[in-house]
Amino acid sequence: MIAREFFERSPLVCARGLIGAELRWGGCAGTVVETEAYDAAGDEACHTFFRPSARSFVERHQAGTAYVYLNYGMHWLLNVLVKGPRRNGFVLIRALEPLAGLDCMTRRRVVAEPRKLCAGPGRLTQAFGIDGAVHGEDLCGNPEFAFHARQRRPRIVADGRVGISVAGELPWRFTLAGSRFVSVRARDFRIVTQKKTGTASKNHPGL
Repeated sequence: MIAREFFERSPLVCARGLIGAELRWGGCAGTVVETEAYDAAGDEACHTFFRPSARSFVERHQAGTAYVYLNYGMHWLLNVLVKGPRRNGFVLIRALEPLAGLDCMTRRRVVAEPRKLCAGPGRLTQAFGIDGAVHGEDLCGNPEFAFHARQRRPRIVADGRVGISVAGELPWRFTLAGSRFVSVRARDFRIVTQKKTGTASKNHPGL
């Protein structure tokens, strides 16, 4: 199980680091193939920019807490609160490659094709049975409802965030290179290189 210390870093570092990790939720499991980073300070697309309740959530909860909200009154979205030494924010889990519990996911989604079970933030919460009841839950306590470390170092692609009307040009969406399970294929993408001391990108020095 990924420990809390992992989430005590910046949103960008955590969003990259979760690519290739495994999310286990009851009897379901999937590899994280797509994430987005949201900065709690100055990011117009982040809830903290316009919701006092989100700012209060960041203050009151520890890193590794689930931040789950209903998007446009239709789909639950799973985010993880991250709190770095200098930056706080959220990581939105946008897509998974299903690994276990496919029968249960299929019943919930009424979709038979594995590629479509978790290819999108609303789809994956429906497939895994995640809703507002887990908002504020600790994702670093129970290994059956938590992230688990990836087994190999993946090739990660960075490009613009999707599904938002502001700040979409920021290269803060990360996907597993070549995965057919992502929600949207990368557009003007860059390969993110990883180092022992962290992650970096020569193409996007701000990452």
